[in-house]
Amino acid sequence: MNPRTIELVCPAGSLPALKNAVDHGADCVYLGFKDATNARNFTGLNFDQAQIQAGVEYAHRRGRKVLLALNTYPLARNWTDWVAAVDRAAALQVDALIMADPGLMAYTARTHPQLKLHLSVQGSATSHEAINFYHERFGIRRVVLPRVLSLAQVEQLAANTPVEIEVFGFGGLCVMVEGRCALSAYATGESPNCHGACSPGKFVRWEETPQGMEARLNGILIDRFAPDERAGYPTLCKGRFEVNDELYYAVEEPASLNTLEILPELARVGVAAIKIEGRQRSPAYVTQVTKVWRAALDALQSGATFTVQPAWMAELNRISEGQSHTLGAYYRPWK
Repeated sequence: MNPRTIELVCPAGSLPALKNAVDHGADCVYLGFKDATNARNFTGLNFDQAQIQAGVEYAHRRGRKVLLALNTYPLARNWTDWVAAVDRAAALQVDALIMADPGLMAYTARTHPQLKLHLSVQGSATSHEAINFYHERFGIRRVVLPRVLSLAQVEQLAANTPVEIEVFGFGGLCVMVEGRCALSAYATGESPNCHGACSPGKFVRWEETPQGMEARLNGILIDRFAPDERAGYPTLCKGRFEVNDELYYAVEEPASLNTLEILPELARVGVAAIKIEGRQRSPAYVTQVTKVWRAALDALQSGATFTVQPAWMAELNRISEGQSHTLGAYYRPWK
């Protein structure tokens, strides 16, 4: 694949973040409504009707696309809320919906056939058979692959489906099968895939104690921070717990996925889009990461030998979780 065709898809948790992404080189931005229909349903994030309209107009005037994440799963009691969200999205003229629920896809394909559909990472499609099923039944144009596949597996998928392949290139990782967090659901009684938030803010408590700043989720102690330590948002998978008298990150150490070094390989295997995680992050984060990835993609398409620049890595180090990077599942030297 010609690297020029690789789209840079950047997060927008607010209108300022959307404008920063567009201004610094994003080809697409993705966002969500201020409700549980999207998987980043946090207080202070996301868009109301007027903000999305302004964002769509801002992006379209500059030749960029707006993708709306409608990627949680409705329940029988609130199905009409999700259907109404689809109708609102169609009226707002977004460029595509990112969806996970098959019933909702069926409704969208039947009622708004002009709306392009992308299969969300929440759909957890890891085989070309699954991807092609969604394509044949609902007209899915693009799939966002889960972050559990090796590069060889991504290549195999791309070779066996007409659906465009989008992969995560930078940002947070999720060890809970892309948001299907049994830990968070057990602790709070609210499933992230139905309510749109892992560690919902109403269950989070911070308390200064003689032992340090404590972070709790529905009363469960997740972490304790020293006075000079930067405190991250409390999620169970990234908490520090005492196991056999040893205190450490028992489930997952905080680190950011960073695929800059394999960008030429991602282009070679046929990836159509690179997605940046981080709708919950600040507009400044969006600016920094968009600038780096725009420069990297431009360097890739220039035809010169691609080299990861130290300045790019230094910039990304400042905004990475735990100030560390990983290739995640993409690189498995034992295979």
